[in-house]
Amino acid sequence: MHPLAKLRIDGFIVAILATVVLASVLPAGEGFAPTLDHIVTAAIALLFFLYGARMHPQEAIRGLRHWRLHTLILAFTFVAFPLIGIVLRVLQPHLLSPSLYTGVLYLTLVPSTVQSSIAFTSIARGNVAGAIVSASASNLLGVLLTPLLVIVMASLGVIGGGGSIAVSGHQLVDICLEILVPFVVGQLARPLVGRFVETHRARLKYVDRGSIVLVVYAAFSTGVRQGIWHAVEPAQIVFLIVLSIALVALMLWLTKRTSERLGFNRADSIAVQFCGTKKSLASGLPMAAVLFAGHHVSIIVLPLMVFHQVQLMMCSWLAARYADQELEPAPA
Repeated sequence: MHPLAKLRIDGFIVAILATVVLASVLPAGEGFAPTLDHIVTAAIALLFFLYGARMHPQEAIRGLRHWRLHTLILAFTFVAFPLIGIVLRVLQPHLLSPSLYTGVLYLTLVPSTVQSSIAFTSIARGNVAGAIVSASASNLLGVLLTPLLVIVMASLGVIGGGGSIAVSGHQLVDICLEILVPFVVGQLARPLVGRFVETHRARLKYVDRGSIVLVVYAAFSTGVRQGIWHAVEPAQIVFLIVLSIALVALMLWLTKRTSERLGFNRADSIAVQFCGTKKSLASGLPMAAVLFAGHHVSIIVLPLMVFHQVQLMMCSWLAARYADQELEPAPA
């Protein structure tokens, strides 16, 4: 067994942290930056093409029969989370700079994770089938809803402390060409490449993760050139960690209480908890590179990176606790 597996450390998270360190020490220079941007654009397009090629439309349609479960999870992901993100604007500018608050708000707008949501639901003996459909639907809809929510927040002046971040027509075209078009092409190409993608899923995982690592390196290289570590104080990073812990705890409690009040059984409540509280680093980073092009992307994605690691640790503990409860003998 790999040493990282024994320690239950996600190698992907280690790779991202190592990339941040590398970009801080050896950032891409001004001369290479335009070439790197083109490489990142191609990597993002490939990433969303693979997302489209993997998702089987018929699976989502069959799973939508449990509409109450999926509606509740999507409501937490794309309604409750963004509302909390808007409320957190009170932390700006005293506790969070405008760019960091934009990042906090952005993390509330991205879709749920797929792999970890399903894995934690399975460990906790929850509704795995429901988690698969809901997490997949969240990512499917997130390709459209996350950019739309960013546009709405920018038009309302919520993002960037008075609307300093605006989405232009050129950026809308970039969003379509780099995210939506590759995703749709992937869906249409499923009859041709679907079997290849499924057969080589393990190897293509490195294509996915390599694309995200590239996005992180490009974002933080730009950030280092712009002085990110001078703009973000250590106290703000500590505050981001505390804020992430509080936000995950709040959402875990809210999803559990709401699902129980609505009459969902234990298995469905577990699926709501683990799908409704997650935010996807894999989808969020590439979209941020497109949506916030020309801005402090490295600072904006920092809250999402911190939140992602916090949610993994807290949900891992909770899933193990649920599993232990399931194995305990019933009281006489």
